Amino acid sequence: MSAMINDAETQEPRSQSPEAREAYLTALTYVERLHRRLLDVIKDELDRSGSVEINSVQALLLYNIGDQEMTAGELRTRGHYLGSNVSYNLKKLVESGYINHQRSESDRRSVRVRLTQKGRDVCDTINDLYNRHVDTIAEVGDVSQDELESINKTLNKLERFWTDQIRFRL
Repeated sequence: MSAMINDAETQEPRSQSPEAREAYLTALTYVERLHRRLLDVIKDELDRSGSVEINSVQALLLYNIGDQEMTAGELRTRGHYLGSNVSYNLKKLVESGYINHQRSESDRRSVRVRLTQKGRDVCDTINDLYNRHVDTIAEVGDVSQDELESINKTLNKLERFWTDQIRFRL
């Protein structure tokens, strides 16, 4: 039995094409860079609209809450935020008047949050930005709807792949 385990442990990794490795690593770089660039675009829009009181991560958090009422835990699972980031940013947004919070009636440990009018105004700013992008992405960005749908399918598959890596410890 131990000989089998040693053989498995010393097995060479499966051969992979250098091109496949390069394509995967390039995709990872793009995913990271695109998220940072989105935050830059949001920050620029906030600056233009005079909303200098909050940062782009907080504005995106407000946008993801939208018209819903939810807990920090729901924000973490739906938006894939880190727990400490959500708690810190929610606290700052409550203090700044962008979010109202209230203890849940059924579970006193849980706090439900929803946007104030000030928070909805930021949400509207981000929504207007996204609408402008939708109107111009084909002409200015040379990105078609078909290309967007294709990349969305690919990104969804990549998300499922990474989720399975964690869930099944592959």
